[in-house]
Amino acid sequence: MVDLHSATSVSTVFTERARRTGADPAVAIVTDPADPASAQCLTFAELDHEARVFAQELSRACEPGARVLLLYPTSAEFVAAVLGCLYAGMVAVPSSMPGRYRHDRRRVLGIARDADAACVLTSADDHAEVTAWAAQEGLHAPVLRPELDPARDVSDVRVHPADRETLALLQYTSGSTSDPKGSMVTHGNLLANAATTAEAFRFEEGQRFGGWLPNYHDMGLMGLLLSPLLGGVGTVLMSPAAFLRRPRAWLEMLGAFGVTLSAAPNFAYELCTARVREEELDGLDLSRWRFAVNGSEPVKARVLADFAAKFAPAGFRPDAFAPCFGMAEATLLVSTTPSREPVVLRCDAAALEQDAVRPAGAGPVRTLVSCGAPRDLDVRIVDPATSRELPGGQVGEIWLSGPSVVRGYWRNEAATGETFGRTVGAAGGFLRTGDLGTLVDGELFVTGRIKEMMIIRGRNIYPHDIEHELRLNHEQLRDTVGAAVTVPGGADGEDRLVLIHEVRRLVPDEQLADLAGKLRNTVAREFGLRADAVLLMRRGGVQRTTSGKVRRAEMRAQYLDGELRPVWSDGYRARAEAVTGESR
Repeated sequence: MVDLHSATSVSTVFTERARRTGADPAVAIVTDPADPASAQCLTFAELDHEARVFAQELSRACEPGARVLLLYPTSAEFVAAVLGCLYAGMVAVPSSMPGRYRHDRRRVLGIARDADAACVLTSADDHAEVTAWAAQEGLHAPVLRPELDPARDVSDVRVHPADRETLALLQYTSGSTSDPKGSMVTHGNLLANAATTAEAFRFEEGQRFGGWLPNYHDMGLMGLLLSPLLGGVGTVLMSPAAFLRRPRAWLEMLGAFGVTLSAAPNFAYELCTARVREEELDGLDLSRWRFAVNGSEPVKARVLADFAAKFAPAGFRPDAFAPCFGMAEATLLVSTTPSREPVVLRCDAAALEQDAVRPAGAGPVRTLVSCGAPRDLDVRIVDPATSRELPGGQVGEIWLSGPSVVRGYWRNEAATGETFGRTVGAAGGFLRTGDLGTLVDGELFVTGRIKEMMIIRGRNIYPHDIEHELRLNHEQLRDTVGAAVTVPGGADGEDRLVLIHEVRRLVPDEQLADLAGKLRNTVAREFGLRADAVLLMRRGGVQRTTSGKVRRAEMRAQYLDGELRPVWSDGYRARAEAVTGESR
């Protein structure tokens, strides 16, 4: 066995895996979930060889320590590229593809410039498009397209020495295009997170990870790729687009490849429940899915219950659910307690709005799902205004420290100072997560994001609670997304509540107007709030990150700038270029 706690670097672990268990399956890239024979597969020895092929190419173009921008779809080439960077002593910078839209192209350009990328790696199929994008944006880094080559002589490749303090990759979050923040993830961070993951989910022979999450997203890169491979466990990957086109494809893949752990955000479980028809349950086998990890956004008890009930005939068990909390600044995993049914708190809604968790009484109820116990990290609940630790049952900002917490943001001293190295009492070295939550009986319950919490007439309202309640009560919103935001301009000086939500299908205006009225009634009945404006959007009209999180800040900004294109609204005035689509 390779001891991840004492290993000196990610590179040494992979080379040792290739030497000891080289014939074991490492990566399978799936194009047809129902046909395992069609997958592109690499063993640990083959992956080590291909990593050396990529390292050989990189060493001819860049110096050790250089940042390398990786622009790949889900592919074996991406895996080889990440490891090739580490073998060559360079820093991997995974990113989404530039895409068609201006927002996406600006974001990738912002990452490339912030990282000061010395070169770009991409696939042969995407090379022309990426080269054109780089030229158009004035990015002068060379665009390379190394390819898998099992016959290449790599005997001259020497793995560059590294230790646990050596920078391995920059993990950029799905945030602003104008202010990208790259978490500086070291070899030690990756090894610590992999060790925590291996212990939490009890890695053993025959276990297999798999999923569809983007390979540049922290839960996809660390959770479904690097952690299992470092732990000697194979992984099976399919593209996010394949899942979004046909959610059942994800479930087919789990059964066909015997996947025991797969992870996805809450919306993916909700989407499967809504989109997979009863007659499509035949042929699904979820009996070997031991760990259904749910993270990256607030976990909803109703979504878990509905999914478990829907897919019980396919062999899914409720105790397979493993709600978790994680973030890029902690490499990934912070808390989880697998192999049990989810723990759900029924809370007094009014108390929760005042930052206290109390058992529900006769009044309105909010449910919170436990994200389990902290794993190898010191987790504190802190008053963000005073940096004072709060007692159990009080809601505050989640702060944490430990070996998987990264050293800061790349070349961003101001943001690093605001977020890292904070002190709680006599203890230092804490990371401010920006997330709100509480500890109850040693378990972490996450309530929302500080920046997204809406304060309306002195009450703390979480937008995802409103959005979830709307989808729960209105069939026309099922398997869509929305954004509840507040904007200035209320007659009494208070912010106004605006509901922006996609609809499943387009119907006549009078039906949309009737739906808008019903949405207002739901918000009034369930939350005692008035929705001052309602905008109904086509599918895809509400922006999301690559992992499915709603971009509420972006939607709020577009609302204020007149850039939204609703199919129905109660008086919203869009700018002319938004209506014609020229703003893209």
